[in-house]
Amino acid sequence: MSQPYGAWASPISGASIAGGLSLRDVQWSHAGDTLIWWENRAKTGVLQAQTGRQAPRDLTDATLNVAGRVGYGGGAFTLGDGKVFFAANGRLHCQALAGGAPGAISPEFGSYASPAVSPDGQWIAFVHSYEHIDGLAIVDAAGEDFPRKLAYGTDFVMQPTWHPGGRHIAFIAWNHPQMPWNGTELRMVSLETDGAGLPKAQDIVTVAGDIETAIFQPEFSPDGRYLSYISDASGWSQIYLYDLVERAHRQLTFDAVEHGTPAWAQGMRTYGWDGEGRSIFYLENRQGFFSLRRYDLASSAIEIVEGLEAYTDMEQISVSSQDGAVAMIASSALIPPRVVSVDSSLAVTVHRRQGVENLREDQLSIGRAIRWSGDDGGDVHGLYYPPVLQEDMPAGLPPLIVNVHGGPTSQRRAGYYNEVQFFTTRGYAVLLVNHRGSTGYGKAYMNMHRGNWGVYDVIDSISGVKHLARDGLIDENKAVIMGGSAGGFTVLQSLVDYPGFYKAGICSYGVSNQFGLLMDTHKFEERYTFWLLGELPEAADLYRQRSPLFHADKIVDPIIVFQGTDDVVVPQDQSQGIVASLKRRGIPHEYHLFEGEGHGWRKPETIETYYSRIDRFLLQHVIYA
Repeated sequence: MSQPYGAWASPISGASIAGGLSLRDVQWSHAGDTLIWWENRAKTGVLQAQTGRQAPRDLTDATLNVAGRVGYGGGAFTLGDGKVFFAANGRLHCQALAGGAPGAISPEFGSYASPAVSPDGQWIAFVHSYEHIDGLAIVDAAGEDFPRKLAYGTDFVMQPTWHPGGRHIAFIAWNHPQMPWNGTELRMVSLETDGAGLPKAQDIVTVAGDIETAIFQPEFSPDGRYLSYISDASGWSQIYLYDLVERAHRQLTFDAVEHGTPAWAQGMRTYGWDGEGRSIFYLENRQGFFSLRRYDLASSAIEIVEGLEAYTDMEQISVSSQDGAVAMIASSALIPPRVVSVDSSLAVTVHRRQGVENLREDQLSIGRAIRWSGDDGGDVHGLYYPPVLQEDMPAGLPPLIVNVHGGPTSQRRAGYYNEVQFFTTRGYAVLLVNHRGSTGYGKAYMNMHRGNWGVYDVIDSISGVKHLARDGLIDENKAVIMGGSAGGFTVLQSLVDYPGFYKAGICSYGVSNQFGLLMDTHKFEERYTFWLLGELPEAADLYRQRSPLFHADKIVDPIIVFQGTDDVVVPQDQSQGIVASLKRRGIPHEYHLFEGEGHGWRKPETIETYYSRIDRFLLQHVIYA
């Protein structure tokens, strides 16, 4: 006899998810013969290297936690001539690729990210943050001198890159209240040497961008003639060239698809030059599905790079200077993230797997892009995953997990999601909502969230449920809304504004008090709500309206809440106030506070507990209720 939807025996458990690692970045060495990647094992960041067909080897050990610590992190390492430079334990370090002990080249002072090596290998430019002051700094590669400032005066900087001549550095800068996907500037600093032979800034010019135009990932061509970058000036993130001789800009891509991505972290990359400067390899994001393409500068021809059809999500592209092989982190609905590369003969090599890949394709669910009309007639996007097919399917329709992404300026892409497969293998359908305000569908779609946080994310999730119910795909009476951070806010706001619509809610470190978030969050997002809701004091009434804490007595549906004690983005008190109201009124709920966890789960035991508690909660309040 078949088990009801949601109660199936699944090959995926919280323990199996917790046993994996996460892949963060991948880069080729300058010689192009060694591939280095950064992975997280539980709470420790490690660098691994592979030369040719040799077995991979660890470059760093557990005594050093490799991680960029500016904002949300990222940008942990870069490669020089036979060396890797990386941020770990609050300092910059240097290590030979051939082996040996690493050495610190900077003091333990503030936070470091995005190191970039000068062409002669003598200097490291990097992003530095200390006591709410961010800027571009520089240190000698041997660590003999104290670092010095290069470019300060803006609230944020990211993505520094050297000109091949060594006399210029391009980087991205912006100020509050903009976020890097709202408006940034591409700047170039010219360098001169002082009497002691140390580089210093001579002048800084803005090449592109403004408060309404977001610029992403500057890169110089290998011959130094061009400065490439991505701009959303056209309404979509497109690739441009700036001719440093003619001082003219040239747009290379024109399709209504995305070529960049919101810069939530340092060191993010979606394209790269080949070693000879004849081509640019880039990622194209079409409604959440990715492909690799090559742009030929001489002919302006664009071709799809074949061989990667099995992968639908790609990131952190890196091009080998030796043979043009393109490495990246890639995944699909059926394939957990891998470090892969494709060479000029279109041969694909798998260098590293994120976790165990022991399930057949028919044991997993494949998502598809869907579009529906919101209640006001506007288009809404998402990815739909049906329950995994069984030989003996139960009667009726499956329950639905409506999963809302964080950000809220983000996108659910067609990659591999442990949480999706956790649910679909148990008999749930899953809808990943890319509500209006998400990225990936043009800047106008993203800008619909301006002043509307808590509106489109809420109503587009509900209209998504209704759309799937009308198509006969799900049981509307067994819909559950789930999300973390900004997605957790959407969970709370949905239960406040539409009590009784969802059967239950799953909220992880969700925002409940917009006033408190503005005062207590980290620097990167401390003015983010100015764009999402408006500036204070003028928008005070709106802040109160969109703060679930002040309307918590309207929450009547069962809810499970998760929170980390060390979360500096959404502090613990954001969850405690909601839980206190639930407890006082006797609303069915669970509250799980994870000691030592921050904005997301790192410890295997936390991850295992998280999934097991959700499974138990849904069985009680949704499946057998």
